[in-house]
Amino acid sequence: MRSMAKSTIEKKEKVKPIRLIDNETGENYILEFNRDTVKWAEQRGFDPDMVTKFPMTVGADFFFYAFRMHHRNIARDKTDKILFDYLGGINETTGKILARLMELYYATFSTLSDEEAQENPRMAVEL
Repeated sequence: MRSMAKSTIEKKEKVKPIRLIDNETGENYILEFNRDTVKWAEQRGFDPDMVTKFPMTVGADFFFYAFRMHHRNIARDKTDKILFDYLGGINETTGKILARLMELYYATFSTLSDEEAQENPRMAVEL
């Protein structure tokens, strides 16, 4: 059973992170989420369902939160500059970025349950 659970986990396709490359400076930014960054965003009141309703406000927040995993010390004014000045604001391209960020954000929820541990739990549960 254990190998079957492991092969099921391995078959899940990982969502690729977003890489932004500044053509002038050569700086690379990787946008992605893990449990800690999702928790950090949620502690600040972030609700991913609001991104499509308020893209200028919540979309910019979401973009900022996506830097947290790999670029913890990047300032909000820098991420706003990247989003609005370098990428041209909320448009078709950044709409695709926000859609991928949504996939990355929700992919972290699969880390809340360990399918392998469910197959061979250490703890017995009686309800």
